[in-house]
Amino acid sequence: MKGIRPGAMVRLALLVFGTLVLIPPQLVAMRLGRPFYFTRLFQKLGCRCFGVRITTRGAPPPAGQGGLIVANHTSWLDIPVIGTTGPLSFVAKAEVATWPVIGWLSTLQRTVFIDRMRRGATAGVASEMGRRLQNGQSVVLFAEGTTGDGTRVLPLRSSLLGAAHEAVRGADEAETTIYPLCVTYTGFHGLRGGRAERSALSWYGDTELAPHFQAMINSGAIDVELAWGEPIRMGRKLSRKEATRLAEIAIRRARQEAVTGRSRG
Repeated sequence: MKGIRPGAMVRLALLVFGTLVLIPPQLVAMRLGRPFYFTRLFQKLGCRCFGVRITTRGAPPPAGQGGLIVANHTSWLDIPVIGTTGPLSFVAKAEVATWPVIGWLSTLQRTVFIDRMRRGATAGVASEMGRRLQNGQSVVLFAEGTTGDGTRVLPLRSSLLGAAHEAVRGADEAETTIYPLCVTYTGFHGLRGGRAERSALSWYGDTELAPHFQAMINSGAIDVELAWGEPIRMGRKLSRKEATRLAEIAIRRARQEAVTGRSRG
């Protein structure tokens, strides 16, 4: 492929080969109702091939308990990065399902697709999210609704949070646990970057996928921080709007700490 360095070409070949090897057992695992082991292997393989080095602050949802992970969204690379943290699935826009190769791989990862142009789509997606949450699974929701430029966090939307809670609630006293998560690409090769570097690592606006993919695999080493906020219990005493506000505050605080390297206490 033109423009890809020899070392990156080897890593790309490894990614393609590893993907082909993992697809058959993943299909079997999905039939057996145990789909997460091979998807997590795939996410780890993707991060290894892109040279992603992950630093983690805070704690993800406990194994077996699950929860609604509310995260900011910067790049397609968010998927493998978050996917390495545990058994989970994602909510994505319906267009992703139609993308060549990527759409099919997303289906293999049990992605929940939402058609934002169709009325009533939120209810169906929320029902599926609720079912998974009730089964102790974790579901990742990019609540900004789009990707950002890596330098700021966009306002979070509360509609899907509320709909998911309504689907899982069953009884008025039930609660849904929300785990705020901030994803920040901090630089390359251990060197902390500024606004320009964070924007270069982001896939947003009219940025074309192929050139961005090429730049990422050529980079060799990408540093990213995952910062988990304190769990938020939405339900009995906390409305979806207030829960969304608290999640947004936690994500913005974590972004500021990741960018400056200083904790706000």
